[in-house]
Amino acid sequence: MLNHDIGFSMPEAGPSAGYWEDRARRFATAGDGLAAVCSYGMPEFYNRAIQLTQRLALRPWLNKLADKQVLDIGCGVGRWSRAMAARGAYVTGVDISPTMVLEASRRANVPGVSDRCQFVTSDLATLETGHRYQFILGVTVLQHILERGQLQEALRRLTALLADDGRMVLIEAAPSQHSARCDSPIFTARTCQTYQKLFVDCGLTIEAITGVDPMPLKTRFLPYYSRLPKALAIGGLAAVTALSLPVDAILGRRLVRQSWHKVFVLQKSSAGRRNAG
Repeated sequence: MLNHDIGFSMPEAGPSAGYWEDRARRFATAGDGLAAVCSYGMPEFYNRAIQLTQRLALRPWLNKLADKQVLDIGCGVGRWSRAMAARGAYVTGVDISPTMVLEASRRANVPGVSDRCQFVTSDLATLETGHRYQFILGVTVLQHILERGQLQEALRRLTALLADDGRMVLIEAAPSQHSARCDSPIFTARTCQTYQKLFVDCGLTIEAITGVDPMPLKTRFLPYYSRLPKALAIGGLAAVTALSLPVDAILGRRLVRQSWHKVFVLQKSSAGRRNAG
C-alpha cells in the first residue's frame, strides 16, 4: 500500500475496529478483496500493482514455511494466510474486524488450505493465542496504530508471541526521511529510524531491511489525486503506476533507502527472550 487512504472520502472513523469493520463490509467480498486491505477507494489496477510489489518483496521470506507455526497479523481477507498455508505452514490469522475474519475463513475454505488456517478476531495489544510462533508476518499494519503507547504494546505482545528461534517480517511505510504529505487520520508514515528504535526498545534485533517501492512518482502524485477531474486523475494514476511498476518490481528490494515501504526482518534479542520468559 502506498498511502492507503489519503485524499479520499472515508468513513468518519479513526484507526479503530469500527473503521476497519466498515471497510470490510464495503469491500471484503468484492473480487479479491484488495480494496479492503490495500488502497481504499482506488482503482483495481492500482491495488493489483500494490499486491504484486508486496509479493515480490516478501518472496524470499515465504518460501521455507513448511510445517511451521505462523501468525499473520492484520490478516484482512487472508491473502497472505492462504499463500503461506499453501506452502505447508499452519497459520493463525488475526484481524480487528469480525467481517474480515469471516471473509478470510470463507476464502480459505479450499482443499489444501482449510486444514492449515484458523482465524481469530483480536486487537494486537491484547492478543493471546496460547502459542508461540516460528514466523510472524505483518503487512502494513503498524502504520495504522497512531498512538505510540499502543504501538509499543502491540510490538511487545508480538515479541512475546515470537519463538526464540523465530523470525518476524513486517512491511511498513517507513521513508528514510520524515514526510507527512501522505499522513491521514488513519495512517502515519514513521521514518525507518523510528521503527528501528522501536524494535530495539521492544526486544527485537534487525536481521535485514529491504526495499519495496523506490520509484517516488506515486507518493508525489497521490496527494493531488482527489483534487483532479476524475478522468485526469485516473489517467494520471495509470501513467504513474505503469512507470513505477517495472522499477519497483526489478529494483525494489535493492533500493532500500529510496523505498517508501520497507521490509523489516526481525528476530528476538536476548532482552526479548528474558522478558518473554
